[in-house]
Amino acid sequence: MKKRSITLLLTCLVLIPLTAQTDLEQVLRKIEINNKSIQAQQQSLEARKMAFKSDMRLYNPNVEYDFLQGQPFSAGNQTDILVNQVFDFPTTYSRKKELASGQTTQAELDYLSGRQGILLEAQQTMLSLIYRYKLQQQIAERKSATEKLLQDFEKKLETGDGNILDVNKAKLQLIEINKDYQLNTSQINQLIQNLNGLNGGLEIEFTANQYPEDISLPAFEELYEELKSLDPMWRFYELESNTAKKQVEVMKAMALPKLEAGYRYQGILGATFQGFHVGTTIPLWENKYRVRQKEAELSFAGLQWIDYQNERYYALKQRYEQYEKLSSTLQEYREVLGTLNSIAYLDKALALGHISTIEYFLESNYFYMAYTNYLQTENEYYQVKAELLRFRL
Repeated sequence: MKKRSITLLLTCLVLIPLTAQTDLEQVLRKIEINNKSIQAQQQSLEARKMAFKSDMRLYNPNVEYDFLQGQPFSAGNQTDILVNQVFDFPTTYSRKKELASGQTTQAELDYLSGRQGILLEAQQTMLSLIYRYKLQQQIAERKSATEKLLQDFEKKLETGDGNILDVNKAKLQLIEINKDYQLNTSQINQLIQNLNGLNGGLEIEFTANQYPEDISLPAFEELYEELKSLDPMWRFYELESNTAKKQVEVMKAMALPKLEAGYRYQGILGATFQGFHVGTTIPLWENKYRVRQKEAELSFAGLQWIDYQNERYYALKQRYEQYEKLSSTLQEYREVLGTLNSIAYLDKALALGHISTIEYFLESNYFYMAYTNYLQTENEYYQVKAELLRFRL
């Protein structure tokens, strides 16, 4: 059986990560262009911007025409024409403009957060694929080695130097390895399909089997400050309170009288009258309770902002502690596995007859299980790190 070079596999983590990082970033850029959810959110963003702008426009002008036929006939006919425009109280327009500006910024931040969520899902899918590719490589090596071992046992059995028990043990071992191989292949196919789905249904190739360059994270407090400056939802909720204040101001301005101005023409009995038309609307009923409603929403926005700060701080704290523990465990795995040649020792011991076939498989399975746990820990490490740095996407 060929010696399994754990040292070589671990060295690849240092030699290939730049290529892996490039592949990952290229796929993310393609998904950002082709993803249907991102495209839909872009269209929704534009629609929301137009809606905010439409709230600032003037009311539609009003045109009235009346023709009144007189009775008796000698009374003559009367013609009335009225063209007028209704205006909100002047201060209302500046309030609406400020509100629309804040709402537009919030809509953009909401879009950026949704985009980051999709890109994070794509990134984590690719990290899972890297794990599955590395696991597949390990299983394929075990499969090849066990097949060779089975052939050796069968040859020895034919020449009378072996026994059927060793052959059967090797066959059973191979069945288990083939099962793991097929299950892992299925997982790879599912992840690829998920990645294609994120790419708008277009097939995308991602074959990297090494993780991106491993850059240490800054201290927690420094990372938290970076999150506060870059996280779109942090700014979204921060602006929510200000937007709620602007809505209260708009509602108060809307409670002021509306003004109308225009032109009036009247013709009767051969005489014409024309001049300016002015009027006002006193909002006694239309905006009743709306100011109170917006004030309640302002109070809610303030509490929601505080809640989001607490949630993000403690969620980040928990993830950061998990990252530190995984980093420590991963380093221990690498130090130990990088110096082991367990399979080579087992091959030699089996060839010399120092251990039985069952002992060989038990010991080799224990070693491979430890290596699989290492791969799982490595993947968890990069998955957690991706979550911590989501706001950089």
